[in-house]
Amino acid sequence: MPEAVVSATEWDAWRSFITMRNNLDRALEKRLQQESGISSPDYEILITLFGTPERQLRAREFASSLGWEKSRLSHQVTRMEKRGLVERRDCDTDGRGTWIALTADGSRAVLGAMRDHSTAIRQYFFDVLTPDELEVMERASQRVIATIDPPECDDEP
Repeated sequence: MPEAVVSATEWDAWRSFITMRNNLDRALEKRLQQESGISSPDYEILITLFGTPERQLRAREFASSLGWEKSRLSHQVTRMEKRGLVERRDCDTDGRGTWIALTADGSRAVLGAMRDHSTAIRQYFFDVLTPDELEVMERASQRVIATIDPPECDDEP
């Protein structure tokens, strides 16, 4: 594989992207903490559970869907259980399986966080970009995603 040469212009674009991404992550995390009292990992778990019809997921599937190690999910869920946001339930069909379920307090927390999180995303991201810039960003993001994680073929020989 030939050595990749990165131009000064490309390095500038990369540094700007990294700085933007890190600053945006920090601003959104700070806002979640201040306005909702939850962390970004809390929010990731709550919003994922909220988006499922049963408001629960198997621990193994959950860790995989978040791209987390199972131990990371377990530690985070333990912290959230203590605050009453989620609960663990035994799986009736598999004695080794565990469900992670959203509680009523967790539902209230995620609904409150969603409103302000949407406002923050609008303020920090959408409102500062033109429609054309958003369209370019969307297309570029999809190309990068496809390069990193190419879609699987449905064709089986």
